[in-house]
Amino acid sequence: MTIPKIQWTPEGLVLPQTSEILQGAMDDMDAAFGGGINRALETPQGQLASSLSAIVSEKNDEIASIVNQVDPDKADGFMQDAIARIYFLTRKPAESTIVMCECTGAARVSIVSGSRAKDLDGNIYRAVDGGTIPESGSVMVKFAAEVPGPIACPANTLVQIYQAVPGWDMINNPTGGILGRYAETRSEFEYRRRNSVALHGRSSLIAVRANVFALDGVLDVYAYENPGNDTITIGATDYPLAPHSLLVSVVGGKHEEIIKAIWNKKDTGCDYNGNKVGIVYDEEGYAYPQPSYEVRYLVPDSLNIFFRVQIRDNDALPIDIEDRIKRVVADAFLGLDGGTRARIGTEVYASRFYGAVSQINSYVSIIEINVGTTNPADQNSVAVGVDQFPTTSTDSVTVVRV
Repeated sequence: MTIPKIQWTPEGLVLPQTSEILQGAMDDMDAAFGGGINRALETPQGQLASSLSAIVSEKNDEIASIVNQVDPDKADGFMQDAIARIYFLTRKPAESTIVMCECTGAARVSIVSGSRAKDLDGNIYRAVDGGTIPESGSVMVKFAAEVPGPIACPANTLVQIYQAVPGWDMINNPTGGILGRYAETRSEFEYRRRNSVALHGRSSLIAVRANVFALDGVLDVYAYENPGNDTITIGATDYPLAPHSLLVSVVGGKHEEIIKAIWNKKDTGCDYNGNKVGIVYDEEGYAYPQPSYEVRYLVPDSLNIFFRVQIRDNDALPIDIEDRIKRVVADAFLGLDGGTRARIGTEVYASRFYGAVSQINSYVSIIEINVGTTNPADQNSVAVGVDQFPTTSTDSVTVVRV
């Protein structure tokens, strides 16, 4: 048999070229028929050799794919899930958009968990924890979209009570919702797997961050410390950190689980920063009453990122080109294109989105892509503070045909 084989080298696989496989198949067929066959591809023997070489090439590609799937940097799908199970990790499912709403009504009326409201686009949201309206007449309640995924909920759009509660008169979201997500992508899952190696550590930033990131419902985490004696400021918004303190900025997750995850991994004697406070009890080695500690963390505000995509107008462009551009930009922002999603404390670069737009169609000619925090966007990049979580939607993407 003269069909070349796969070469297994220290650097990996070397697959034979399809032309080499075809030549080998033709040589084998010539030998089987005693030599002298017509090697033209349009002949019956040529067609047989072509089919055989195509089958061998396809199987070689499948073998190479399987080999790549045991590499954590390349694994995807169920193979990536299998690798992650070695680290006792499972892929995070889709998460719902979270919205903080002001519920107004009569004093002592309870907005119970599961109470429903509807936004202007018809999306239904359920109260997560519920709350009771105080004497002031309003209470802030967390709502989550019934359908998981990146459903945009801009400020002042969740304004309709869908399931009436006696004494509950009005609802409104003064700020935009924290965008949900689809099930964890390949790149996100691998990013978290790499961070998970610190789960068994203590008293280090990466251990705290990995422990919080492992919680169900957590979308993003940013951790920073100030070991010095003076207050410092960090990030694009100059967020202040107290002396000898820890900052953990978290999007998503349950309050009780977050404070426990931080307390279990932080260094002894450190202070905290943030806008959310909880009490943790040390239950190891103590009878009632156990020592209690106040733990603080930061829930960042959502920062809506706008895009302005200028393309050269062309009659050959698809009729739905504008909608397709908006979709791929929003998907790339969430990392659904295989890249890294926009995160807390990072910088969103316009250049990140050129590839996604250009791959839509060969007739797409990009003039310029801009990003910004106002519409129309006019910047090359946006710096995201440690107290900000970047979000976007197709409604935040403007397409200009020049």
